[in-house]
Amino acid sequence: MIEYRSDTFTKPTAAMFEAMFKAEVGDDVFGEDPTVNRLEAMAADMFGMEASIFCPTGTMTNQIAIKCHTQPGDEVICDQVSHVYVYEGGGIAFNSGCSIQPVKGNRGQITAEQVIEFINPDDIHKPRTSLVSLENTANRGGGSCYNFAEIERIKDVCLEHNLALHLDGARLFNAIVAKGEKPTQYGKTFDSISICLSKGLGTPVGSVLIGKKDFIKKARRIRKVLGGGWRQAGYMAAAGVYALENNIDRLAEDHRHAAMLAEAVGKKDFTGTIFPVETNILIFEVKGRLTPITFTKKLSEQGIRVLNISKTQVRMVLHLDISEEMVQKTIEAIKAF
Repeated sequence: MIEYRSDTFTKPTAAMFEAMFKAEVGDDVFGEDPTVNRLEAMAADMFGMEASIFCPTGTMTNQIAIKCHTQPGDEVICDQVSHVYVYEGGGIAFNSGCSIQPVKGNRGQITAEQVIEFINPDDIHKPRTSLVSLENTANRGGGSCYNFAEIERIKDVCLEHNLALHLDGARLFNAIVAKGEKPTQYGKTFDSISICLSKGLGTPVGSVLIGKKDFIKKARRIRKVLGGGWRQAGYMAAAGVYALENNIDRLAEDHRHAAMLAEAVGKKDFTGTIFPVETNILIFEVKGRLTPITFTKKLSEQGIRVLNISKTQVRMVLHLDISEEMVQKTIEAIKAF
């Protein structure tokens, strides 16, 4: 099967497996897994931040960050299609006891003006606004990337109003590669950053939460409470080390493949609106003689898996397990519809 449903379907390469097999391990709850410690130090240093913590999932790193930054009864500002709001099982309410102020942004991105608009006044009838959460790239925005100048403007608003700023950077390296940015730009701007290793970077599991030392110390306690303490996690951390050393620059290939597929579907009479392709995600509307369900079924019959994400839209995600030959096969299949 050619798997486009998500970049979470990636499997370790032979070289990554070799790194995992040779990993030196200990007990991470005791702080004694040397490979986990290496990964955490590497991630923190890459972003110019003080410390980090290795967790099983990006949902966990996001939820830990939100709980660290807030108190029960507070409110979190985020885009209305952001992952922390739509895809984390109501975790902000369940784990942190906070309400959410969803903002209607542009392809998953909000502006500094919108943040200002939705900060609650100092009024006992209102929840206390304490955190702004951004997502870069924005999944439901078709892998859209923030303009960094807008992020800096949002940061200025947060500083002025004493708000924390968190980044759900599940696919942050896609944005960094696409925009020619540096991780340290983000480390200087955000109070906390979550990065996934299990998407385009190709590891089997794992995410890292990065921040200041005191923040990560608090995060480590919350991770334990949530059942996220690892034991010999170095086998998984070794995959993360390998990914950070070898799999970042190659993300540009996924971006190129996504653009090739966008060009192909854009020529079909059943294609409606196509989100601009900035990184590795292609989202487009299917209408007329096909529906997302029938489009998905037709491709599945040819060994090509895509995802219908709404009644009108299909999503295709590129990753390191999709070769150019696979992309060409997919293009030919779409041409034949």
